[in-house]
Amino acid sequence: MQKKIVEFGNLLRKSGVRVSVAEAIDAFNALDALPFDQREIFKDALRASMVKKSDDIPTYDQLFDLYWSGFYDELRSSFDQAAGGLPEGMDMDELMERLQEMMSQMASEDIDLGDLAKALLTMDLDQLEQMIREAAEGAGANRIENMLQVGFFTRRIMEQMNAEGAMGQLEALAQQLRDAGMGEEEVQGLLEHLGRIQEALRKSVRNFTERELQKQNLDYMEKFRRESLLEKSFYNLSEEEIRQMREVVTRLAQRIKNVLSIRRRRIKKGKLDLHYTLRKNMSHGGVPFDVVFKQRKKDRPKLVILCDVSSSVANVSRFMLQFVYSLQEAFTKIRAFVFVAELGEVTQIFQDKEINEALDSALDGGDVINVYTRSNFGFAFHTFYRDFLSSVDNKTTVLILGDARNNYNDPKAWCVRDIHNKAKNVVWLNPESPGAWGFGDSVMDRYLPYTDVAEEVRNLRQLSKIVDSLVL
Repeated sequence: MQKKIVEFGNLLRKSGVRVSVAEAIDAFNALDALPFDQREIFKDALRASMVKKSDDIPTYDQLFDLYWSGFYDELRSSFDQAAGGLPEGMDMDELMERLQEMMSQMASEDIDLGDLAKALLTMDLDQLEQMIREAAEGAGANRIENMLQVGFFTRRIMEQMNAEGAMGQLEALAQQLRDAGMGEEEVQGLLEHLGRIQEALRKSVRNFTERELQKQNLDYMEKFRRESLLEKSFYNLSEEEIRQMREVVTRLAQRIKNVLSIRRRRIKKGKLDLHYTLRKNMSHGGVPFDVVFKQRKKDRPKLVILCDVSSSVANVSRFMLQFVYSLQEAFTKIRAFVFVAELGEVTQIFQDKEINEALDSALDGGDVINVYTRSNFGFAFHTFYRDFLSSVDNKTTVLILGDARNNYNDPKAWCVRDIHNKAKNVVWLNPESPGAWGFGDSVMDRYLPYTDVAEEVRNLRQLSKIVDSLVL
């Protein structure tokens, strides 16, 4: 059992769950005190010992089912179906009873069955599971990397078990039973049953191989899913993908936090000032008894966010706000505003509520502004200019997110000009392609002269790149 727990711990590490040697030892100690024949207690004990972060629980649960118990249930289901396919009027128990009777009458030296043939004949599922696992290890199934290899490793495992030889032994047994006087109908029923058992074995081995693929490449598949979401346009997200995207944003934000933490430690320590160190130690003959470090200080920026939350860009705004507020310690101060035509501040909402609840209140609920009106960027910018321009100074980055589709209203570009004159810089994120800026009711071309950075942001990869540049 300890060997299997070590293997399971290695599998968790491969899938991105941090499991130390000490935690594996904790799992050994926990199982010494708890019964491991009760599935839920066993699962909870391992999870309590090995999992430190709530984000890793779904990965743990999936790998636990793949590694410990799920295959036996599939094996039993396949062989139960095989046992239930006898011709009408023929009972499996009666057939097995008749088979045992006939075999007992035959001389033991006439019956030549290997371990696999015996396990298949008696449908000993515990033995079959063990034999499949051992054959898979011998076939190197743990090296499987993609779906194209499933068929190859399935055949390798079947060959390792000598499944074809076992079926030949069982068919020879059926002929021996016929020669010993077993009825033709019973022999035919037995042969049909053996054919279904053979198919059940092949299906079970393939299921095991597919599960091995999932188990060995869970982190790869998860990364592939995340990478796909990073590239997918915000316009085309389904409700389920929006939910998944929240998790991806959280992971990206955590990655940026980790980089920031490392950078702060380096800045705190400083970089060796070789020139001044040598000068200071001239009296020691150049031996650096006194080491001098260059002290660098990077000011955290102030951030003002103006988010268009009209239906055309609501998803971009949602993930932008989630990103920024997940990284709020990277900024001295954040003030956030949402608008369609009216402009409303949502800073306090994000301070008082959990992030996802705050997002719903700010974007969906209409608690702050009327989100069902027609876009009017000029009206929103004039409101900010009139009521909140004092929040902008030469240390403030103003981040504007919107498509600049103004419904042919006055853009009041002079408001953005005056904001730009006071701010450290103005960054505009537009989910539309630059080729569409300034066409139709787009007034993006009117605002461009008063921005320091203007970027297309249609997916999460582009959005995370901008956030990286703001905080790193």
